[in-house]
Amino acid sequence: MIETNRSAAPLVIRTVLPAEAEEVAALHRRARATYYPDGFPDDGADWQARWREAIARPGGRVLCAVRDGRMAGIACFRRPDGEPSGVVKLLQFHVDPDRWRSGIGTALHTACVEEWRVDGVRTAVLEVHAGNERAQGFYARQGWVADPEHPAGPDDHHLRLRFTVPGE
Repeated sequence: MIETNRSAAPLVIRTVLPAEAEEVAALHRRARATYYPDGFPDDGADWQARWREAIARPGGRVLCAVRDGRMAGIACFRRPDGEPSGVVKLLQFHVDPDRWRSGIGTALHTACVEEWRVDGVRTAVLEVHAGNERAQGFYARQGWVADPEHPAGPDDHHLRLRFTVPGE
């Protein structure tokens, strides 16, 4: 658990509880809607069920940042199938749009990196929506770079980024 004090209330970063899947899905929806021109696409997915699965999945982690008793950010990661043991994939990373630029994303990212370091992870990968320049800027400030093993093609909707987890 990490606590910071960038506002009057502390920021607590902890593991998401199974009963919080609905709250996680709602935050996910609010955040993703910001980078789709027509709002969050109705892809027919049951995101609450998907989040319940992610929270319960062995070998995966879902963290949340809580401030003022309200979930303000979420991060979901796991070791991808077929990848070496020192690799983790950041599958979802969202901060409530009402809380952007308040340090929550940086604190949540720092917590992820610390878990990866302790778990012996040396490389993290993620895919970011090609039109989400705000997120791309955030990741660049955290040290993420374009993945040279998976360059983006002209019609790709996502960019693959890579992060080298610092050692001790």
